[in-house]
Amino acid sequence: MSADALLRKEHEWLPALAPRLPLPVPVPQRLGELSERFPRPWIVTTWVPGTPADRAPATRAAEAAGTLAAFLTALHRPAPEGAPAGRDRGGPLAEHAEGFARQLASAAELGLIPDPDAVRAVWEDAVTAPDWTGPALWVHGDLHPANVLTADGTFCGVIDFGDLFAGDPACDLAAAWLLLPDGAAGCFHDAYRPAPDAATRRRARGWAVLKALACIFIGEAGVHGRPGGKRTWGPPAQAALRRLTATAHGPGSRAPEGAVVLGGHHDEPVERSDPGRPCPRVRVPKAAVHGPQRLVQVGERVALPRSSPHRGVQVHRPDQAYRDSRQRLRKRAPGVSRARASR
Repeated sequence: MSADALLRKEHEWLPALAPRLPLPVPVPQRLGELSERFPRPWIVTTWVPGTPADRAPATRAAEAAGTLAAFLTALHRPAPEGAPAGRDRGGPLAEHAEGFARQLASAAELGLIPDPDAVRAVWEDAVTAPDWTGPALWVHGDLHPANVLTADGTFCGVIDFGDLFAGDPACDLAAAWLLLPDGAAGCFHDAYRPAPDAATRRRARGWAVLKALACIFIGEAGVHGRPGGKRTWGPPAQAALRRLTATAHGPGSRAPEGAVVLGGHHDEPVERSDPGRPCPRVRVPKAAVHGPQRLVQVGERVALPRSSPHRGVQVHRPDQAYRDSRQRLRKRAPGVSRARASR
């Protein structure tokens, strides 16, 4: 689809969607047609203040996760008959297998990614997830950091709806890893409605890998001054791959150095939060602390899943504070089960 067609699509559909969205978007005001003075269509939209997230990433994790979840909850509604289809996204991930393999091999050859096998593991899990069987929902289609604006550490606007389409929301849910700070993906999934099932989250991780690889190449082109390159796109994409591969290992395996936590059932760590409260975390000082299908490293700051019996428990260092915490755990306060730690 040409850039002209993307512009016309935005002009046709966005004015009806904008009023229900909780973040400002560039609402088309006028569409200009090609003429002798300018041989392309053009558009006038409202201005959305803010700084693109590739230049000013979100830093307030809980607020950013909640804001992003509210925006996508409002956007992801059934699309009407005749809504546009995605030009190269929104369908089965398997359709992109060949392109993914080429990109991964090229990135590995150029030394752009430190652990190609971990990236491949995320992808292989995603492509085996069941396809979307729900109604075709409105999807932004291109939620990478340059298309989301920030102010004061959180998101304040979303731009570039040229890829707007009706289809699988997993394409947009990839933004949890592409846009949010470390450890905030679970807060996002906790707030998004309806809560995404495991298959949708797995597909979203696959879309996130695809988008991150594409942005890494654009960033690399910018570093070397090649046409179309944007050097600010590389670092956020690298951070996204790091978040994704930190949870690419199966239950019971040992986490790599710097990993956040190992998710069971092909899932990322899910941080649970009560309304108005930040996501709970614990610092784990032991060599390995086992929970339900969990194994983490010494001193890691980890996010606990909503189903974990260890929610809200702080596991201290093996001093008096640690022994005190063990005593508190043995009392098994309501909603908190005993934690198990090994030296």
